[in-house]
Amino acid sequence: MTLVFFVTVTISETASVMASSAQPYHFGFKKSKNGELPSIAQEGFMNILQENGSIFLGDTEQKELYLTFDNGYENGYTGKVLDVLKAKKVPAAFFVTGHFVRDQPELLRRMSEEGHIIGNHSWSHPDMTTLSPEQIRTELDKVREAVANVTGQQEMSFVRPPRGIFSGKVLEACKQLGYTNVFWSAAYRDWETNRQQGGGHAYQQVMSQLHPGAVILLHSVSRDNAEALSSIIDDARKQGYIFKSLNELKVKIYR
Repeated sequence: MTLVFFVTVTISETASVMASSAQPYHFGFKKSKNGELPSIAQEGFMNILQENGSIFLGDTEQKELYLTFDNGYENGYTGKVLDVLKAKKVPAAFFVTGHFVRDQPELLRRMSEEGHIIGNHSWSHPDMTTLSPEQIRTELDKVREAVANVTGQQEMSFVRPPRGIFSGKVLEACKQLGYTNVFWSAAYRDWETNRQQGGGHAYQQVMSQLHPGAVILLHSVSRDNAEALSSIIDDARKQGYIFKSLNELKVKIYR
């Protein structure tokens, strides 16, 4: 005898689930202090990140760091950043927009040739929660194809939603396209080019937030970051930290 069970889902319940998946979030949190983890687990979107396999922390039992840069446009400092990374033998991920790809093919080629990850930051830097899955595909495909034309790199594995604005719908759309969504667990207000405060400021902001498994977000338009990067790397290593590539991130922590 076969038993068949039916589950009734009302229209209102379906609408509620759809609304929940489309709810926009901004990836914000209280910063790490004294090596403790930031407050990401308390911000109300942990389950959405976990359901979609997103990255914001590596192994918090290991003193590993992941250095990532957002490259919306070039402000004259990415070359210096690459010089430091090459000298220090540190891998990084650069999340690029269409503007950067069109404007800076030589820097893009250099990123690829020197072994860094080139990630997708969308073509036009929109709020992707306002886009359909088809529009999201177009935004990401245009970057991937343009990067391939410049560097020969045919695949892209990582995406960072512009401005850290996301929803379950956005993360799922990116995941369906073969991307891992990458957020961060250490960052500061470094993108305002008219509010740069010196390399010492950048150094203090980053070093005060270091914690095991940290994914660090920096913006390449920042003069402060370019000035501080060498000292950040040296002094993080003195504390026992190892810099790894996102391709080496084997343990994703959700807390």
